[in-house]
Amino acid sequence: MLARVYSAAVMGVHAYQVDVEVDTSRGLPSFSTVGLPDASVKESKDRVRAAIRNSGYFFPGGVITVNLAPADVKKEGPVHDLPIAVAVVMATGQCGAQSVDEYAMVGELSLDGTVRPVNGVLCMAMGAKEAGRRGVIVAEENAAEAGVVDGFDVIPVKHLRDAVGFIEGSVEIEPVRVDIAEVFRESARYRVDFSDVKGQAHVKRALTVAAAGGHNLLMVGPPGSGKTMLARRLASILPDMTLDEALDTTKVHSITGLTSGKNWLVATRPFRSPHHTTSGAAMAGGGVPPKPGEVSLAHNGVLFLDEFPEFKRDVLEVLRQPVEDGIVYISRASYAVAYPSRFMLVAAMNPCVCGHLGDPYKACSCTPGQIHRYRSRISGPLLDRIDLHVEVPALSYKEMSARGPSGDESSTIRARVQAARERQRARYSDDDIAQNADLQPGQLRKYCVLSPEAEEMIKTAVTRLGLSARAYDKIFKVSRTIADLADEPDIGIEHVSEAIQYRSLDRESALV
Repeated sequence: MLARVYSAAVMGVHAYQVDVEVDTSRGLPSFSTVGLPDASVKESKDRVRAAIRNSGYFFPGGVITVNLAPADVKKEGPVHDLPIAVAVVMATGQCGAQSVDEYAMVGELSLDGTVRPVNGVLCMAMGAKEAGRRGVIVAEENAAEAGVVDGFDVIPVKHLRDAVGFIEGSVEIEPVRVDIAEVFRESARYRVDFSDVKGQAHVKRALTVAAAGGHNLLMVGPPGSGKTMLARRLASILPDMTLDEALDTTKVHSITGLTSGKNWLVATRPFRSPHHTTSGAAMAGGGVPPKPGEVSLAHNGVLFLDEFPEFKRDVLEVLRQPVEDGIVYISRASYAVAYPSRFMLVAAMNPCVCGHLGDPYKACSCTPGQIHRYRSRISGPLLDRIDLHVEVPALSYKEMSARGPSGDESSTIRARVQAARERQRARYSDDDIAQNADLQPGQLRKYCVLSPEAEEMIKTAVTRLGLSARAYDKIFKVSRTIADLADEPDIGIEHVSEAIQYRSLDRESALV
């Protein structure tokens, strides 16, 4: 007897429908799965057999053939346990199929028939709706995450018996309804604040400029000067996430299993800080099955690379495409996927090997050759893609011992950043960009109008510092952002001079 149940699987951040077909016939007992299953899918036969028996159903002793269509796409993970088990029960005539065509099913099975949650359920629910399904049957733990899909029934089940009973109409289960707006409001809270950082007023200003224009940032300073603390608070001054951004970010995190319990919705800007020993695959994504990397987990947020020169050269080079394009493509022999990766890159490094070059409290023990080799670990093309270079000096005792909050709170700074972003959106309403960091070379002269004095200052800076064409463009973009923060329509000499100050590594290179 033949039975068909619908399921779903994820490729990249998109889901596609999987038809689970089960055929039972007479013969020597066997259970075979076809349709390019991986090892975890092949192992499902043992979980399915035990779950069916321990749920009170009869498991047939003949030939069982499971087909997962489309057959030319590799299937991974335990996500198809539940639909396979339901299809086997249907194929043996133990339940009806009143509403089986209206719903997709995803879930892992325990040996006792309990339905366990799976990763990527938000993507799969969206894919099931696009495929024309009325709803999706998932584990209770996945129900809230899948419930954000509007106009779509999410049926939570605890056990295989619940799913079978619902399909044949003997068990009624109320669909899960999620007030996504309320969940979004409750989750959109940051645990850190900019006022926690002592001193470093000029660095806070640079971070505000970076946030206002979506610019990448490099902080250079001795150990203990507060670089990591500042970076962790950058996300709290970025513009509030929109619901669409939250859902896009949640999809990426859902695929990797980072959404669970009450924290299933990513409503604040993500902050990712991989260790400098991370591999290129962990940074960009990949593996079998393919998973998003750090550049995608930081989508719509901040990717912070501490000890920047300590990262392997090939790991840093994989950043060039996502930093430039906002997307990362991963091509292997068996698959090709694309993950979103639009993030702010924030890096931190010591000024030299020992970390005390320019420190007024500790003497540097590095030779000029050591300093040059240390800084040359970062390639010129990658450094050119970083808009702001900021020096972070060591704090004095007076600054460290100051009582109370230091400077404006994150909410105050975020309001200024939001206002600057609104000016940019209005200015670029006819173009496919939303922030100054996205300006293309052909758009710079159109939108970055300089006063004669500002034009002369940029000419002098380029001549004396030997700036590359990309660095020249960065000064234009940062100047435009500084003017936006000041609510100035044109770029003045004061905006350009501040932008040039944020190219500290270029200035130092010119003096060598």
